[in-house]
Amino acid sequence: MLKNNPVMKKLVETGEERVGKLAQQLLSNEKFVAAVQTLVSSSLAAKGTLDTALRTALSAMNLPSTADVEQLRSKVDDLERLLTAVEGKVDTLVAAKSQSSKK
Repeated sequence: MLKNNPVMKKLVETGEERVGKLAQQLLSNEKFVAAVQTLVSSSLAAKGTLDTALRTALSAMNLPSTADVEQLRSKVDDLERLLTAVEGKVDTLVAAKSQSSKK
């Protein structure tokens, strides 16, 4: 109902236009861009520090990290593929033996 209202459409268009102009002004401001870049860099550095501290804490408590769990999951997947291949070969051998004993 509100989407079809011409007054609402005009308000939305005006709002979008103003937000666009504001964004353009902010992105053309070197101080703002530098501040955002510094904030992103600091956030990434803090995340790296947190990840390292978390891995150390998990290791100290003898608990697996996410990387450890992913590595284990990969090994389990490899084992499943290997077992499936072995199972297929065993089935083939059993079928061949069954047919040769029928003759």
